[in-house]
Amino acid sequence: MKFKLLILLFIATSCMAQQTTIYMIGDSTMSNKKDPETNPEHGWGQVLPQYFKENTVIDNRAVNGRSSRSFIGEGRWDSILKTIKKGDFVFIQFGHNDQKFKSPDRYTNPHVTYRHNLIRFVEEARAKGATPVLFSSIVRRNFNEHGTLIDTHGEYPLETRLVALEYDVPFIDLQYFTEHLEESYGVEGSKKLHLHFEPGENPYYKDAKHDDTHLSNLGAHEVAKLAIAELKKKVPTLSGLIKN
Repeated sequence: MKFKLLILLFIATSCMAQQTTIYMIGDSTMSNKKDPETNPEHGWGQVLPQYFKENTVIDNRAVNGRSSRSFIGEGRWDSILKTIKKGDFVFIQFGHNDQKFKSPDRYTNPHVTYRHNLIRFVEEARAKGATPVLFSSIVRRNFNEHGTLIDTHGEYPLETRLVALEYDVPFIDLQYFTEHLEESYGVEGSKKLHLHFEPGENPYYKDAKHDDTHLSNLGAHEVAKLAIAELKKKVPTLSGLIKN
């Protein structure tokens, strides 16, 4: 009896040891939201576990309002380095808040500090035996009066791409794919991807809500599907962990 229990314990321990963790670091477009049953806002990282098999742990450390600078400055990256292990992955998506030049605790020059921080994430993740994956920021729903979607991210997505090329890191260009997504839904239809409610339309919001940056449940799933499709192509070692 004791022998059987030891065997079962060994099997359980082995299964736990084989679990792969995907750490997600980024901002509010990726992060988990409170009150998920009633809150219309969702981060695309929040819904990502639904696309992975049960032996994969999605540890979403993305936090609202964080830039690459503040994420490091608050010790959030160091806390990940304490537990990350060989075979794990780190999904990295910053840029929305790095461009906020009125916030010195968040702002980064795209070609200097932002670049330096991305390289730090990459090198330190690899030093632990983990695989980093770089993502450009999702677009904002920013159509002009002619119905043309206008970029708001400047040079941050370009710098992300350049770091990925220089350091041979898998790169998922969510800016490119979400631009096409927004345009496919159209000027009015794309509101469904975000948070557009009139007073009294949604019980979660007391007043009207017109938010073209953050995602609805639909928007989060659409972005997650884009990410999954590209991960299958760019990170083949993840393919066995993704649901068919």
